[in-house]
Amino acid sequence: MGAEKRFFVKFELMLMAILMVSMESSMAALHRVGGKLGWNPNVNYSEWSDHERFYVGDWLLFNFDKRYFNVLEVNETSYDNCNDQGFVKNITRGGRDVVQLTQVRPYYFLSSGGYCYHGMKVAVNVEMLPPAPEPAPVKNGSLTSDAVSLKIFHYMISFAVAYYYLVLLF
Repeated sequence: MGAEKRFFVKFELMLMAILMVSMESSMAALHRVGGKLGWNPNVNYSEWSDHERFYVGDWLLFNFDKRYFNVLEVNETSYDNCNDQGFVKNITRGGRDVVQLTQVRPYYFLSSGGYCYHGMKVAVNVEMLPPAPEPAPVKNGSLTSDAVSLKIFHYMISFAVAYYYLVLLF
């Protein structure tokens, strides 16, 4: 590939990165269940879920060894009693399984085969995403100097991140 073509490829990638970095963060979140510990016995999933906020559209990622464990969505009574019979949905596919949280409600998950009794169960309460804050009022249809400074700073950071990843590491 010629030097001119490499320059244009880098330039296009940098522009795409700037656009992606500067987009508003209204995208759904991906929550890795259990954090670094994943979906395994003897993990305190109540403590983990207490430190997370779950919104409609977010995703849960369950990482586990599918030879031993699974993920079942159950109702509250089955969750409380570690009952894996009559589950709502089997989430298990390959050990790196995701489920989208599509409704405002509590969701209950557990692993069957007795692993629920070893802590492999998690409940998450899904909320509606709060509305974005209203922008500050503007005078005479123009941006305030603070708003302009903040936008410039935001784009400078976006450019720096894009430059670092795409030009220096390319």
